Amino acid sequence: MDLLPSLLLFFLSLFLCLSLSFSTNSEGNALHSLRSRLSDPTDVLQSWDPTLVNPCTWFHVTCDSSNHVVRLDLGNSNISGSLGPELGQLKYLQYLQLYRNNLKGKIPKELGNLRKLISLDLYGNNFEQRIPSSISNLKSLRFLRLNNNKLTGSIPRELTALTNLKVLDVSNNDLCGTIPVDGPFSTFPMESYANNSRLNGPELKGLVPYDFGC
Repeated sequence: MDLLPSLLLFFLSLFLCLSLSFSTNSEGNALHSLRSRLSDPTDVLQSWDPTLVNPCTWFHVTCDSSNHVVRLDLGNSNISGSLGPELGQLKYLQYLQLYRNNLKGKIPKELGNLRKLISLDLYGNNFEQRIPSSISNLKSLRFLRLNNNKLTGSIPRELTALTNLKVLDVSNNDLCGTIPVDGPFSTFPMESYANNSRLNGPELKGLVPYDFGC
């Protein structure tokens, strides 16, 4: 009669282990897919071995106590290439630091899946095209730094819903339209928008279409 509880406990433990292994392997697969897109001349990603059980032992990757990836620190790493949709699989990520590299292409809309993200630092690269409106899904976001890229289009009005946003920098791009003044955007200094030759000041709000000049 005592055997049944023991068996139930065994299978429950096995299920939890398999679930954790699947989760961390999924995150490891996502990071390895990212690595396949990148050129890494100084081997900062050398430790990213996909045969390991999870990526928590890799350099520049930080995990929490449950072995979920919560930080990716690759700022100033001399990497180049592009980002892909696989980053959206890092559901527990809180800090994405990819600043001052030579990354190009568009910012993936799948970053909007990172609902726990606190800081998104993509500044000092060569990202192009529009800022994805899906970033408005990141309700925990406090720091959004996209400055010194080649981004075009308007600042998505949806971003005004980011009520926790404390720091915004989209300066030194090629943005256009009107600077929003709703929500947290009413508190950001004009330096946050500097050197966007086709971006109009908030004093034009209500007088011209939002995407005027785009």
